Parts: sequence; C-alpha cells; structure tokens
Amino acid sequence: MNTALFTHPACIEHDPGFGHPECPDRLRAVMQALEHEDFMFLARHEAPRATREHLTLAHPAGHVDRVLAAIPAEGWRDIDADTTVCPASGEAALRAAGAVCAAVDAVFTDDSDPEGARNAFCAVRPPGHHAERGRAMGFCLFNSVAIGALHARRAHGVERVAVIDFDVHHGNGTQDIFWDADGLLYASTHQDRFYPGTGAAAERGGRGRIVNAPLPAGAGGPEFREAFQTVLLPALEDFRPDLVMISAGFDAHYADPLAQLQLNEDDFVWATRKLCTLAAEHAGGRLVSTLEGGYDLAALAVCTAAHVRELMTA
Repeated sequence: MNTALFTHPACIEHDPGFGHPECPDRLRAVMQALEHEDFMFLARHEAPRATREHLTLAHPAGHVDRVLAAIPAEGWRDIDADTTVCPASGEAALRAAGAVCAAVDAVFTDDSDPEGARNAFCAVRPPGHHAERGRAMGFCLFNSVAIGALHARRAHGVERVAVIDFDVHHGNGTQDIFWDADGLLYASTHQDRFYPGTGAAAERGGRGRIVNAPLPAGAGGPEFREAFQTVLLPALEDFRPDLVMISAGFDAHYADPLAQLQLNEDDFVWATRKLCTLAAEHAGGRLVSTLEGGYDLAALAVCTAAHVRELMTA
C-alpha cells in the first residue's frame, strides 16, 4: 500500500496578512518540494471538509460556532494577537481537519481497496496543535490532529491513539484536549519556557498519558534524540498504540526564525524512522502525520520532503 497525501487549494488561500509568518507560501513551498520525481508514487487526494460532527469531537459546539462566525466577509479579523483570519480561513480550517480525518480513514481501509494507504501525510494549514478545547490561538483555529485521533476512536473503534509532536512549540491545545481522555497519549519535544508557556515535564495529565520532554534553547540533534530515546519512545512502547499520529512541525530546524533549537534534516528523518518502526510494531504500520509549524521556507520544504520520503520507504 502507498503513502497517501491529503491537501486542498483552500489551505493556500488562508492568508493572515502581510508579514505574518504563517503565510500561504509555506504550503506552496511544501507542495513544490513534493512535485519532485521522488514523490511520483504518492497517492494524492483532495482533502474533504470536516463536518460539524468531526469538529465537535474535540471542541464544544459553541466554540465551533464562534470560530466560524468570526470569519470575515472581507478583510481580516484578529482572533488573538497571533491568529488572524480572512474570508478563506474557515474553508481552509475545515479542509485541514477534514484531511486528517480522511487520512485516518485511509489507513484503516482494507488493503485491497485502492483508497487505502499504509500511512499518510496531510499538507495543510492553518496548523492546529495550539487550538485548545474552547480556544483558538497560536495561528490555530481547530485542532486537526486531536479531531483525527478522536475520529479514529469513534469511527474505527481504535482503543489507543498516540500523538507525537516535534514542533518547536508545545502543543498546548492537544494536551488540553487529551488531558483526561481515555485511550489517548500525547508526547512532545519542544523548546522549554517558550510559547505558549506549557509543556513542563511535570505536566502528566489526569491519566498519566501526557509526556513532555522540553529542550533548552540552543539544544540540537543529540539532545533531541536523547529525549526521544529515553522519554518519548519508552512511554510509547508501554502504551502500545493502535494508531500513531504526528504533529509534524519543522520549526525546531536551526534556520527557523521563530525559535532557538538547532535540529537539521537528518534529525527529523531519524525521528520519522523511529515512529514508523513503532507503528509497524504496534499499529500494523498505521501512521498519520500532519503539518504544523516551520517558518523558514527552504528548511520547511527540505524537511517536509525528507519526512514524506521516509514515510514512503517505511
């Protein structure tokens, strides 16, 4: 079975305005990189819209209504100091969450079905991991990866879903949604004492299934790999997930302008390989990855391509 790619043109049309780091060119750079001949065998799919039922798996109905009502008919509107929406933003957010749900469906589709996939990558924006249960923030409107994890449990009867987040910023939203949830584990490496201010190692969740490994500013590949080997992977092995999901942010790269970690392309490839191995051992290879951060366009393109290439060889 192939690796599937889910994306939609609407995700490029979401434009937070001039100078905003979470810009349409991010996805353009990713999609251009994925046009290389290395990716000719990617199974490419148009992301569907998430339904209201999907969104309310992770967010209260009132919150969903407030976010969608905030989308302006023209111009821009600020959700918070960092999160700005335009007329296309609602459609983009629905397609982003819909992509992750469709990717989950694909990896649980029978091997004989052409719509099935071994694993999947969602090239979408806006990102999602900062969106809390009742709060849009940090460039994020809806928490796509959390919605996808909860969709896996509801639609496919999955008992245990693990989300691994290697974005440089802690995924406070995913942690918030998973805090007391049954059958869900959230594991994160991120820059310590950095936006959004959550993610201390002592934050363990109501069921002990929150696993944070904060890294000091300036840390590089050795520290990142050590955290993976000694903190994240043992917790994941103990959890034995039936589905592995990745919040794939590439802003821990040394060239990224918004943070101070020093990872390179090889570190992301190494982490991807480890997670593919974990998925093969416990989840029948089922893995769904979705784009989060990454704000140096060249680094984002190179690292995303390397990540997807590793998925294709898993």
